[in-house]
Amino acid sequence: MKETQFFDTHAYVKKLKAAGFTEEQAEIQAETLSEIVEERLTTKRDLKELELRLTVRLGAIMAAGIVIAAVLVKLLSH
Repeated sequence: MKETQFFDTHAYVKKLKAAGFTEEQAEIQAETLSEIVEERLTTKRDLKELELRLTVRLGAIMAAGIVIAAVLVKLLSH
């Protein structure tokens, strides 16, 4: 599912045609560049998902640290 087109292929095709490209050349160039841009573009949704994963991972690390500290305190207090 394509959410939003981030690259204006129509405007790019017009510019290429104005520069001397044929219609077919301009369309293929625009389509290829659009695929590259959209494949590599990071969206706000991508960043939110990454933030959530990092938050969960940090929480797990903190919980593990607390458990380890509690075990050490218990072992060393005897």
